[in-house]
Order: sequence, then C-alpha cells, then structure tokens
Amino acid sequence: MRRLLILIAATAALAAPAAAERIKDVTDIKGVRGNPLQGYGLVAGLAGTGDGAAASQRMLANLLRRSGLALLPAEVASKNVAFVTVTAELPPFARAGALLDVTVSATGQATSLQGGTLLVTPLYGADGQVYAVAQGSLVIGGFAASGEKSSISQNHATVGRIPAGATIERDEISTMLDETGAVVLTLRNPDFATAEQVRAAVSAVFPGAAETIDAAAVRIRPPAGLARGDLAAFLDRIGSLDVKVDAPAIVVINERTGTIVVGQNVGISTVAISHGNLSIITQEKEFVSQPLPFSRAGTTEKTKQTEITAVEEKGTLHVVPRQVSVSELARALNAMGLTPRDLISIFEALRQAGALQAQLKVI
Repeated sequence: MRRLLILIAATAALAAPAAAERIKDVTDIKGVRGNPLQGYGLVAGLAGTGDGAAASQRMLANLLRRSGLALLPAEVASKNVAFVTVTAELPPFARAGALLDVTVSATGQATSLQGGTLLVTPLYGADGQVYAVAQGSLVIGGFAASGEKSSISQNHATVGRIPAGATIERDEISTMLDETGAVVLTLRNPDFATAEQVRAAVSAVFPGAAETIDAAAVRIRPPAGLARGDLAAFLDRIGSLDVKVDAPAIVVINERTGTIVVGQNVGISTVAISHGNLSIITQEKEFVSQPLPFSRAGTTEKTKQTEITAVEEKGTLHVVPRQVSVSELARALNAMGLTPRDLISIFEALRQAGALQAQLKVI
C-alpha cells in the first residue's frame, strides 16, 4: 500500500509548547466589521452573449426613459445586454470617495460577460440606503466560445470583477467602544485558555484593564483620561502583545477528498488495530461454443461467462501506544501502510471505542 502523508498542525518530534501569536491575529474588535452591499444592473457591449430577457429589456427601457427617450421594452430587445447582480463589501471606517472592488454575476441566461461594461448601478446596504455606486469594464477570469456543432469554455465566463469599480457615497463609521466605554475583543476560535492568556497579557502591561467575559470575549477598559485620538495607539499596543494560543484536540476528516487534519493535542489511548481490505474482482470472458465434428445439428455461437474472485488481504494486529505528539502519531499510523480511506475508517472506529481523545469532525 502507498504511504499516507497526514496534514498536521505541528510537526515537532516531541510535544512542543503552543507558539506565541499576536493578539491582533487571533481576535477581532467587536463592532468593527464590514457590511455587504448589493445591487442590480445591466452589462452592455456583449457580442451577442447576453440574455435577451424581459427583465433586461425593461431595465434598459427605464434607463433610456430617464434620459428622455420613451421606448417600449420590445423596441430595445437585444442579446448584447445582460441583467446582472452586483455585490461588494463596505469595509469598516469607509469614507465617502474611497473605491471598492465589485463582483458582477449574470442573473439570467447570458453565456458570457466578456467584453462587457457595467452601467451605473447603485449598491444598497441591508438598511435599504445607497452606500456606493458602481460602473466600469469587467475583467473576466475565463472565456467561452461556441459554434454550431461545438463549444469551448474555461472557468466561469458569467462572473467578472471590476477593480476599484465602485465609489463610496456615504461614510460608514464603526463603533469600537461598547455602552460602558470599553473595547471588547472577540476570539476567532473561542477557548477559555486562550481568553485567559489574552487577559493576562493585557493586564501585565495595563494592570486591571482587562477581564475575561467568557471563552469568546475579553473586555478591555482604556486608561482613565485617555484622549479619543490616542485610542488607536492604545489598541495597536494591545494588538502587538504575544499570547500562547491553546488549540483544541480535534481530528478533521474530508471524506470526499480523503484529507485528514490532526490537531496538535490529539491523543489515542493504548489500543490494538487490525485493518484488512476485501477486494471483489469481476471478469467477463467470451467463449466459443461449437457443435461436434461432422454434426448436422447446431451452430457456432459466442457465449459469455462471468468469473468472480474474492481476495481478502490479511490484517496484522498493531499495538499503538498512547501518543505524546502529532508527529509520533503520524509515524505510528504511516508504519501500518494505510491509505487515506483506511485511516478515515480507523479514526471513526477509535471514536466509537472511546480510544480517540479528541473531537472527530467530518466535513
């Protein structure tokens, strides 16, 4: 059997202590986040690859009516335009006049947006207000071409991007302080040990400033008399502090791809493992049936015969002692010559037997 390379979180030969990370890399500031924007518009200038849908015709007629041209939707029917959805993300602390990247996706039956130009499209937030306006030429990461009998395509030609294609029309000011005037740091991977490490690191520099709320949040109170203009420098100082992140014991399995990720703190109780495979081979063979020599009856015919063979590989009983590091666990399992599918079955069996001292997550 081919050997398996296990993706591991740490590859040290012995159980190494958790690496130090900056607080800014493992936490977010509550209230500081982006906001999705969305709008609907038209892409024009397509070489007959648009949708020609009724929605596109009505939208184009409405645009022309605003310019003083009163035309019926049927009079502007064209395969050179496409009805599209435009999306973007408004970053925190965005100011009017700044530019955003936008993504344009065909909504109807357009076959390609290549060479198209997005007409002026307002982008709305969840509150129904216009926060940005987008327009510009699309950049397509693929192509599509077709003829009467054949066609060729690469990637998705019905989705494109416009770098710096939207202009922010109104400020989006995020709130960093809660109702008590404190800053709340939220952990991206909630864990009580990591939250306590963050509290201890901040308290070592600013005594009494931090308190742990729960496994996902730490509240930090700015020093008394801190000017509002100095709040950014205060948060930068906190974000640069190092903490040791405690990772949970977890095994993640992707059955579709055969990928296995084993966390650093995963342990296995002493257990004996035997795993063998049963292979069933089916073969279809052709035979010729002929009548006896000088026989006046019968004809020569081809017949098929099915042969089924079952081969079961012998499984050897291996004793795996309790591991102290991920690298030793990987070596122990690799020494058994297991395939990814074998390992998936073994990890599931270990969990059922109560020998896997970790959470098993299948995605």
